[in-house]
Amino acid sequence: MQIATQILVAVALLAAVHYGLLASLLAGMLVYELVHALAPGHENRFVQRRTGKIIVVTMLAVLVIAAIGEAILGVVSLLASGPENLSVLVQKMAEVIETARSRFPPWVLSSFPDEPEELKTAAAAWLRDHAGQLRSTGQNLWRGLMHVLFGMVIGGMVAVSREAGDIERGPLAAALGERARLLGAAFRSVAFAQVRIAALNAGLTAVYLMAVVPAIGIHVPFAKTMIAVTLITGLLPVVGNLIANVVITLVSLSVSPVLAVTSLVFLIVIHKLEYFVNARVMGGRIQARAWELLVAMLIMDAIFGVAGIVAAPIYYAYAKKELGAHNLI
Repeated sequence: MQIATQILVAVALLAAVHYGLLASLLAGMLVYELVHALAPGHENRFVQRRTGKIIVVTMLAVLVIAAIGEAILGVVSLLASGPENLSVLVQKMAEVIETARSRFPPWVLSSFPDEPEELKTAAAAWLRDHAGQLRSTGQNLWRGLMHVLFGMVIGGMVAVSREAGDIERGPLAAALGERARLLGAAFRSVAFAQVRIAALNAGLTAVYLMAVVPAIGIHVPFAKTMIAVTLITGLLPVVGNLIANVVITLVSLSVSPVLAVTSLVFLIVIHKLEYFVNARVMGGRIQARAWELLVAMLIMDAIFGVAGIVAAPIYYAYAKKELGAHNLI
C-alpha cells in the first residue's frame, strides 16, 4: 500500500509541474500550512465543540487567503505597472550592456577583450527579446493568478476539513495521508525557510538602495522594482540571489562604475550571508547541502524548465523525508 501511494504521489507531483499546476499546488499547500499553524489547539474551550472549531478555522482560512491575495496583487501591480515596471527595467539593462564600454575608464577597458561586440550584441538582444515577452504575458499572468486563487481556496477547504473533522479513513486514505504529511513537512522545511532567507535578502537590499545609497547623494533608478525582484527571485535557493545580483549591478552601472563596484561588493557580502543562513536554516531542516539542491534544480530544469527549478527543492526534500522515514538514508 505504501509503495502504491508513493507512486501515486510521485506521478501527481510531476504532473503538477508538467501541466502548469505547480502554482496552484504551492498556493494550496501554503494556505493549508498557515491555517494549520494558526489554528487554535484542543485546549481552547470554544473550539472543543465541532461547530465552533469549524467557524474558527474557516475564518482563519479566509483571512489567510485574503492576506496572501493582497500581497500577490501588490507585487504584480508594482512589477507590471508604473514608470519603473519590470519591462522597462529589462530594457534599461539592455541599454547598459550596449553602452558598457563607454562607462569604464581606459585602465579597466585594457583588461577587456578588444572585440566584445558579439557577446554584447547577443546579451542585449536576449534582454530585449525577453522584454518583449514581458509585455505580452498579460493573459498568462492572469491565468496563473486564477490558478493560484483556486489553489488557495482548495488549500483552505482542506485545512478546514482537516482541523474540524475526525473521520475514519481506510487503508488507502491513511497511506495517502501519511504521504501528504511528509510532503507538508518538506514544504514547511523548504518554503518557510526560503521565505525567511528571501525576506532577509530583500530587507538588506532595501536598506542599501533606499537608505545607504541616497545618504551619499546618489539616486538609483528602479529601486522599488529591484527590491521586489530580489524578494521574488530570493525564493529560489542559490540561483535566485545570483539573478538579483546581476540586475542590481547592471542598473548601478547605469549610474556610475564606482556604484556598480560598490553594489557588487555589497551583494557578495549578502551572498555569503545567504550561504551561511541557508546552511543553518534550510540545510538543517532537510539535511541537504547547497550542491545537492543545485543538482536537483539542474535535473528538474532540464526536464520541466523554470517550473522545475521552483519545485526541485520541495520535491527533493520530500524524497529525502520518504527515504528517511524508511531508514534508507
